[in-house]
Amino acid sequence: MRKSTIFFSFIAFCCLLLAALIFHQNRGRAEERAIIAANARLAKSLMLTDLCLFTEARYTRNPSLTDTHSAFQDHPLAIEHFPSGSLVAPPRILSESP
Repeated sequence: MRKSTIFFSFIAFCCLLLAALIFHQNRGRAEERAIIAANARLAKSLMLTDLCLFTEARYTRNPSLTDTHSAFQDHPLAIEHFPSGSLVAPPRILSESP
């Protein structure tokens, strides 16, 4: 078998796999919307606040309610000692220029 035949067979297989993934993605949209709506009703009935992303540091638990200086509570040049601090972007207020 020629190498070009193997290559084009591989490309055809990848195209079919991509088409199957796109088809599969669109199948469960209605069920997902129903689950999201049920979760929203549950959160509203329990009067839950924003999502708690991480449990380590107080400035990564809820980025929308974070204190701007809590990441540097030891001193301004403190090294980040929580892994989640490198995964969460700073609040949008700090990144906007006045």
